[in-house]
Amino acid sequence: MTNGNTSVKAINYAERFERQIQQQFARELTSSALDTNKQYSFIDAKTIKVPTITLTGYKDHTRDGGRNRGTVSNGYQPMTLEHDRDIEFFVDEMDVDETNQVLSAANITAVFNQEHAIPELDAYRYSKLYSGYKELGGIPDKTDLTEQNILSVFDNMMEEMDEASVPQSGRVLYVTPKIYTMIKNAEKIQRVLDVTGGAANVNRNVRSLDEVSIVTVPSDRMKTIYNFSNGFVAGNGARQIRMILVHPSSVLAPVKVADVYLWNKGQTPDSAFGYLYQNRMYTDLFIIKAKIGGVKMNVEKDDTADGTGGQGSGGTGGQSSDGTGGPGSDGTGG
Repeated sequence: MTNGNTSVKAINYAERFERQIQQQFARELTSSALDTNKQYSFIDAKTIKVPTITLTGYKDHTRDGGRNRGTVSNGYQPMTLEHDRDIEFFVDEMDVDETNQVLSAANITAVFNQEHAIPELDAYRYSKLYSGYKELGGIPDKTDLTEQNILSVFDNMMEEMDEASVPQSGRVLYVTPKIYTMIKNAEKIQRVLDVTGGAANVNRNVRSLDEVSIVTVPSDRMKTIYNFSNGFVAGNGARQIRMILVHPSSVLAPVKVADVYLWNKGQTPDSAFGYLYQNRMYTDLFIIKAKIGGVKMNVEKDDTADGTGGQGSGGTGGQSSDGTGGPGSDGTGG
């Protein structure tokens, strides 16, 4: 980029304080476990390819020296990223510490991440889990959860995962605060209370259930549909996702772009009287079709129709700008 005849070199502050950003996302992003599967590679700027390998099994051994040769087929499943987001702010020169612009950029980024980027990424991922699950033929459980039945619903999900040969280790249960309280008070639950410092300190937290990690998610981040036209808000017809049981190996959540720039005063026409802050993230979430058995969820009933759809506007998914869902009579979107 140039300003007149002067070459301007921009600094990507996301690279400079990458560690701090990662630490903040690890602390505050409830869906961070969903991006641990790195079994993919980019084939262009917006498409990843996921390897799929099919092998034949054992055959009976013969003692005459013969060999049983099997077959192997290796293919790739392409997936296109759609959630491309950016924002820029003009920052008055009086609000930037000229002696430490890195600190100024870091502070702006930390606040933006906390108030906008992190909550939105959570919301996108959980709603995309729902729409992707539906598109692949998954049927969400719609049992009205109570303290009397919640463990039975959870047990059924676990049993179905066991039957689908989903690894028992590493499963994560995402729940709203209301459901978390319900689990703590559930009938037939057994736990050991941690009492320290006398009766004044009693720890009633439930961190895991049958060795499944429990993550509490604000309920406004677990809706079936969002409108991403300006930030994120629940879309028309949105319902509450109460809980999601998932094994991260069943999900891919690639991040292609995560850039942060702070242009100096006068470096660009838009920063003639101050600083220009720019932030962009390009990401998505996909369920691996062959591993759909590693995703289960309970969702609020819809008394009218099962219309829920994908994600928001501006090329971020299968939902229209008003959040009403994409094509199809059930609004499941593309």
